[in-house]
Amino acid sequence: MARHETATPEPSLRERKRARTRRALIDAAAELFERQGYDETTVAEIAAAAEIGTRTFFGYFAGKEDILFPDSDARARATIAAIANRDPAEGPVDVLLRALDTIAESDADMVSPMAGVRMRLFHTVPAVRGKALQVQLAAQREIARELHVAFPDELDRVTAAALAGGLTGAVSGALDALMDEEDTDGVDADNLRTRVRQATELALRPWRQAAGE
Repeated sequence: MARHETATPEPSLRERKRARTRRALIDAAAELFERQGYDETTVAEIAAAAEIGTRTFFGYFAGKEDILFPDSDARARATIAAIANRDPAEGPVDVLLRALDTIAESDADMVSPMAGVRMRLFHTVPAVRGKALQVQLAAQREIARELHVAFPDELDRVTAAALAGGLTGAVSGALDALMDEEDTDGVDADNLRTRVRQATELALRPWRQAAGE
């Protein structure tokens, strides 16, 4: 299947307003979690800081845990789209690295204040750590399923799952280490994206070599 590029339609006024409200909620949550702690922050406080009602909050996020991972579904969808739109000459690793490049170009969450807060809470709050692992596993399963469908002659279900786990593990591990190095209030976005890409390519190199890519 050849790769096809499709034009993205301009968002409507309503969509732009929703995006601004969503961003306001994420930014407010990041600031409150950092200043007063995750367990000590309520949904009502986040909503008030974003100047919306508590009921409106739940039109955007299911709860505090979900606001910590605002773009996880979008990243999984972008990876699956890259697999679906692959070029016939691309191997599995090529497709995954291309997906990572696409995500890095448009994913503001990776270098946002929430990213640093999320990493710190991962290490200190069991509920956040559990949610993070749940999100990662769900993404791995989706990606693995699509890899197996796309490359049935190269990847069975087990190897597709392992390759998907290699991708998500490499990205999350690299980000964790980089957040320890960076000042997350003034993160060098280009450097972070470049180093995540380099680390992920290194982690997936054995797969490329084994497949002869």
